[in-house]
Amino acid sequence: MKRLILPTLVLALAGCGQAAEPDAPATVSITDATCRPTPNGLDVTGCYVTLTASQDDRLVSISAPQAGMAQVHEMKIEDNVMKMAELKDGLALPAGEAVSLSPGGNHMMLMGLKQPLVAGEQVSITLNFEHAQPMGIRALVAQPAVDGDHASPH
Repeated sequence: MKRLILPTLVLALAGCGQAAEPDAPATVSITDATCRPTPNGLDVTGCYVTLTASQDDRLVSISAPQAGMAQVHEMKIEDNVMKMAELKDGLALPAGEAVSLSPGGNHMMLMGLKQPLVAGEQVSITLNFEHAQPMGIRALVAQPAVDGDHASPH
């Protein structure tokens, strides 16, 4: 009987080991947040950032207290014409892949600005994700770095 108790006790204790940890919460790292200074007389500007998600996620919306409206936009060429439109379904963020919102490509638009954005200031923007918690950022108002010849006001 003693021989049967010991193996049973070992198996029972092995079952009491640590339970599997629940999946880690989704996170998104955010770098290089910049918004363009607003040209005289305009109440719109483009903002740029690089996002890296810990797991597949989606940037679904943005908001900024300085703007009447804030959207995530895509730039694409259709019939040799560059068009800009809101990404209604949000922006996909594949796990571990840096996704850049940059001049001439996908970007954030702040519209109906309450006052002009001046170089050196900061802009508060909240990014809302499908899985990760909303994140507030402070974007520097400055001319963004531009890749190649794709200068754009957005």
